[in-house]
Amino acid sequence: MNKNNHIAELTKHFAIRIIKLYCYLREEKKEFVLSKQVLRSGTSIGANIRESIYAQSRADFVNKMSIALKESSETEYWLELLHEAGFIDDKVFDSIFDDNSKISATLINIIKTAKETVE
Repeated sequence: MNKNNHIAELTKHFAIRIIKLYCYLREEKKEFVLSKQVLRSGTSIGANIRESIYAQSRADFVNKMSIALKESSETEYWLELLHEAGFIDDKVFDSIFDDNSKISATLINIIKTAKETVE
């Protein structure tokens, strides 16, 4: 499996986790603002990676992957806020935060490799 297929699957599974977290936060914790933000950014990571499959150029590919990395960073922020505000416990936070960190690290490697290929 190449890196792009791997990251597409990884982010799809992550998006499903984010959707489930969103439902939990709305239904169980009655949290409606931060949950919407983490839903948007957390599912956007995979959407941008999916878009990169049909990138028009190497530069377009790098741009889509870079946007996905930015969304991953934003998701990290919302997860930290949800955790520090007491909406998600340590166990849930550590697990989902770790998944997001793996996604970010993989994206950084893909972007670096793609840029080196161009130069």
